[in-house]
Amino acid sequence: MAGCTSGSPGGLDFDRVLGKHPAPEDVIRVTPDDGGTAVKPGDRLRVRVPDGRLEKVKVVRSQDAQDSPVPGHISADGLSWEPDDKRLALAAKYTVDAVALDADGSRSARHTTFTTLVPGERFIGYVTPENRSTVGTGMIVSLAFSRDITNRAAVERAVRVTANPPVEIRPHWFGDNRLDFRPERYWKPGTEVTVDLGLRDVEGAPGAFGLQDKTFTFTVGRSQVSLVDAAEHMMEVRRDGQLLATVPITAGAPKTTTYNGKMVVMEMLEVTRMNSRTVGFGGEYDIPDVPHAMKLTDSGTFLHGNYWSPDAPGRVNVSHGCVGLRDVKGGGSDTPAGWFFDRSLVGDVIEVVNSKDKTVSPDNGLGGWNMAWKEWKAGSAVK
Repeated sequence: MAGCTSGSPGGLDFDRVLGKHPAPEDVIRVTPDDGGTAVKPGDRLRVRVPDGRLEKVKVVRSQDAQDSPVPGHISADGLSWEPDDKRLALAAKYTVDAVALDADGSRSARHTTFTTLVPGERFIGYVTPENRSTVGTGMIVSLAFSRDITNRAAVERAVRVTANPPVEIRPHWFGDNRLDFRPERYWKPGTEVTVDLGLRDVEGAPGAFGLQDKTFTFTVGRSQVSLVDAAEHMMEVRRDGQLLATVPITAGAPKTTTYNGKMVVMEMLEVTRMNSRTVGFGGEYDIPDVPHAMKLTDSGTFLHGNYWSPDAPGRVNVSHGCVGLRDVKGGGSDTPAGWFFDRSLVGDVIEVVNSKDKTVSPDNGLGGWNMAWKEWKAGSAVK
C-alpha cells in the first residue's frame, strides 16, 4: 500500500479523518513537571484538566527498591486529583499515569515522572523511655534530636503522644534539640502511652530532614513517690499514696548540697563508677563500685548505696550532692539501698526538701515537674 501521505493526491488525510488532537500536556496538566528533579517534600502533587473530566489517575512511588501506590482522590467536579497525604517522600521517584476526557469527549492519556530531593542531612529523635517498658508515674517523654531544630513547629506537629485512659499531654521545648511531653499531673497507674514519631521527610532545619516513622509504647506501673528530707536525714517511701517505709539517708554536705525539687529516676545501675572529675569537681573521690545507683539528673545527682560512710545515713549529710542509703561493698539485697533499689522503677519520683540549695532546673534530667503547668504549655512552638 502506497501513497499514505497526508494531503497527497489520492492519499488519506489523517487530520481530516481522525481530527486534530491537542497535545497530552495541554489536556492533562501535572505538577511537578515531567522530568523534574530534587522536588521538595512540601511541593504540591496535582493532576488537573481545564475542562472535561479525569477518568483515572494512578500514581506509584518508588523508594528503597520498593514500589508503593499513592492513594488519592478525584475531585467531585472531575477536574483535579490530589494525593491523600500531601507531603512527598524524599529520595523517591514518582510515576503518574492519567486518563481524561476533554470537552469534546476525546480521550487522552499522559505519563510523567519526577524525582524528589535526596537530602544531604538527616536527623533522628532519641526517645525516653524505652519502647515497651514499664515505668513510674513521674516519667516524662523526652526526645533528644541528633541536630539543632530550627523549624520547631513542623517537628512538634510530627510527634504525637497519646494515652489510654485519655489525658491532656502537652509539649515543651528545652533549647533547639530537646522536646519533652507530660500531662499536668503524674500519670495514673496503668496508663498506656503511645509515642508516634512521624518525622520522616519533615524538614527540621534547612536541608535537614527527619528519618523516623515509627511508634513507641510504654506502660505506667504503680505509683511510688519518695520524699527526701535533707534536714532530717530521712526518706519517706510512699506506694500508691500509702507510707511503705521510712529510710535513713545522707544528703549533700554543707559545701556540696543536694538540689531541692522533684527528680525522676532516669537510669538504674546495679553498680557503677563515680569519679568527681566527671561532674565538675576536682579529685575528691573516685569510687569504682558504687552499688544500687539510680540516676536523677544529667549533672550527676544519684540516689545510691553508700558503704564507705556507714554511720552517716540518718545522722549527717556527707555527700557531694547525691542521696546515699546504707549499703555494703558489692551491694546487699537486705540493706536499705538494696531494698529500695529492688522496689523502684525508672520513672519513679524522688522529691528533695529542706536542702540549702536551689530547686533543680526543669531541663536537668527529667525535672519538668518543677515547672508550673501554664509555663510548661507556653514552651510549645505551635501557638
